[in-house]
Amino acid sequence: MNAMLDDRPVLAAVGLGGNLGEVAATLHAALRALDALPGTRLLRASRLYRTPAWGNTAQPDFVNAAALLQTRLDARALLDALLEIERRFGRDRERGERWGPRTLDLDLLLYGADSIDEPGLRVPHPHLHQRAFALVPLAEIAPGLDVPGRGRVADLLAAVDAGGCKLLAERA
Repeated sequence: MNAMLDDRPVLAAVGLGGNLGEVAATLHAALRALDALPGTRLLRASRLYRTPAWGNTAQPDFVNAAALLQTRLDARALLDALLEIERRFGRDRERGERWGPRTLDLDLLLYGADSIDEPGLRVPHPHLHQRAFALVPLAEIAPGLDVPGRGRVADLLAAVDAGGCKLLAERA
């Protein structure tokens, strides 16, 4: 997992969410886990937002946030680390339903200016530009960030309905 880059660190954006258990506490702990990754530093975290479920809407609302990381991990190693953090918090991607309830969801939204399309790794996240629950917290901490092939985060947010995203708490 410790595949480090040889050159400068990369700015990565991670979406955090969950709707089972003590979600706010889980998101706070996940942010600490992100900051503890090898060669990685948490630069900024958004506040928490209550958002309606997406995809499978017959489930509790989610709590979402976003984080900006400076990392020396390559994209695959960072994704593997995110999946390991999810597992530590009880997420079982093999048994859970797609877009179903979960204790913790960590999505690699952006990895520098890279566009990556490999099995199991697509960056920028393929649905980022459509999802208010990811764009609202990301726009709070990085409105000018460019989503390769799509445009600035603030502009993408202006193009979606974010009415269901409600501020829940102070900074994560």
